[in-house]
Amino acid sequence: MLFAALLILGASIIANCQEKQTTPPTLRSILLDQFRTTWNQQDWFVPVMKSLDGVTAKQAMWKPSDSLHSIGQLAYHLLFWNKQSLDKFNGKAPDAFSGNNNETFTAFTEATWASTIKQLDQVMKDWETIIKESSDAKLQAWYSVIAHISAHNAYHTGQILYVRKLQGNWDPEKGVK
Repeated sequence: MLFAALLILGASIIANCQEKQTTPPTLRSILLDQFRTTWNQQDWFVPVMKSLDGVTAKQAMWKPSDSLHSIGQLAYHLLFWNKQSLDKFNGKAPDAFSGNNNETFTAFTEATWASTIKQLDQVMKDWETIIKESSDAKLQAWYSVIAHISAHNAYHTGQILYVRKLQGNWDPEKGVK
């Protein structure tokens, strides 16, 4: 009886998955899914834009210690690297960079907070458009970079959430208890 119930449950799950997945995934669809879930669509974890929602400039400046970055520094770092990669993808010369990654956390100030968030969201929108509209050949050449961008975004989003929790200004109902 239990075996029969498990068989029925398994068949139901498979049928449900097949209904949702009418076409096989493509490189483009996989990259878009990964990218969107690290930008603005919550799935398994909180995406970066949701992690920054409601953060004031003062909260963005706060650092739990000298060895940890502020929320603002982390957001600026993501903006910097997403823009660098986007410029390279588009064949544009990226902003000057000395090679010292520590510098990618320092160009943030309380006065630039709102602008940093808007710029980050715009760069992410631009990435989404590029992934949707690029040729298959270009995506094939860049898939590893794009996948690493998504992983990098997820990594630093986790740090942003950690700092918000340390500050006591993260609502666990938004996705992370």
